[in-house]
Amino acid sequence: MPLDRTTIPDAATAGSAIHRRMGEMFPICRSITGDGLRETLRLVGRDVPLEMVETPTGAQVLDWTVPDEWNIRGAWIDGPDGKRVVDFADSNLHVLNYSVPVDTVVSLEELREHVFTHPENPDLVPYRTSYYVERWGFCMSRRQLDAQAPGDYHVVVDSTLAPGATTYGELVVEGSTPDEVVLTTYACHPSLANDNLSGVAVLTELARALAAQTRLRYTYRFLWSPGTIGALCWLARHRDTVERIRHGLVLSCLGDPGPFTYKRSRRGDTGIDQAVAHVLGHRQGSRVLDWFPYGGDERQFCSPGFDLPFGAFSRTPADQFPEYHSSADNLDFVRPEHLGDSFATLIDVVDVLESNATYTNLSPYGEPQLGRRGLYRGLGGGSSEEMALLWVLSLSDGTNSLLDIAVRSGLSFAEIRDAGERLEAHDLLEVST
Repeated sequence: MPLDRTTIPDAATAGSAIHRRMGEMFPICRSITGDGLRETLRLVGRDVPLEMVETPTGAQVLDWTVPDEWNIRGAWIDGPDGKRVVDFADSNLHVLNYSVPVDTVVSLEELREHVFTHPENPDLVPYRTSYYVERWGFCMSRRQLDAQAPGDYHVVVDSTLAPGATTYGELVVEGSTPDEVVLTTYACHPSLANDNLSGVAVLTELARALAAQTRLRYTYRFLWSPGTIGALCWLARHRDTVERIRHGLVLSCLGDPGPFTYKRSRRGDTGIDQAVAHVLGHRQGSRVLDWFPYGGDERQFCSPGFDLPFGAFSRTPADQFPEYHSSADNLDFVRPEHLGDSFATLIDVVDVLESNATYTNLSPYGEPQLGRRGLYRGLGGGSSEEMALLWVLSLSDGTNSLLDIAVRSGLSFAEIRDAGERLEAHDLLEVST
């Protein structure tokens, strides 16, 4: 059955709500562990009833080990003249994410060994991490670093690396079957709006919309987790039940002005691959890419042992826009209209998954007379509505789904689905078992 659109906000309303949600979350210093991650998930939990699941430091999750938990209270560099050069309070990008604590005095030459700058734009502060190798560090613009005078610099990173846990948030919305659609995003990036706070906020709006549906075919699982380690923790806990997953999407970079991009699953021919490719085929400029083993958490879900039907959905993919992993990826870069468009497009994908069906023609010998059933115009000439009826009658042999027919005909899924429902209502089709 199609989604009940009366309970789903339109693109403009959804986009405004998503952008407001991002504004509240943007200042939080997130990482793959720690209180910033938990605070972000608690804010998601104000909108949807998610469960927060923790995996302790040292736990073996498949081939990985959960690292110590990282938390930070402050960090700064004071120059030879006593003036503050950079301050974590101004931007949490100024500190190497997962920097070990330090409180020392270093020369400018030594400081340079611990400062990261943007490789292309001298005015941007980059985002850098060191999750699994202990080091201390800062990030600043190349122009600011080049302006520093020789002398002694007092550097302080007031952070802790200690046993704790990593955390992910999860919400399950029950459908009429146990078959699952998993929608997931990573939630570990600090003060980066498009990559990937847009995914966190859009996924929250999707969860709100689908939780309000009174009738769903699939069970929907929403997962907000830190990149890589979060997906691995989830898979390690669910490796005996992942066979219920029928479709999966990893969401990221949903607020920029670029056209949509979809990366197919490792298999390349799954239902989610077909559904997204069809929806994007009706959106100008969209791209569908074949699988490649680099990117986000689709790498974990599609790893050979699991081989799950997961694709990656974005606008401009990560690392393909100049603002990527820098201070330019801010709230001004993402726009409500693009966020709303991403939300509406994902709703269309879910609608295809929910209402796809396979029919059998009950009058397969010759074409049934549609005119006497009020399904065909009295005057000849045809229309797209009538073409949809003829396509569905022609290909409904118990093997082609409505989505198969939509792809082959070039018509929209909605047109094909509506034709199938009308023909079923006139006893010309029945759902195949």
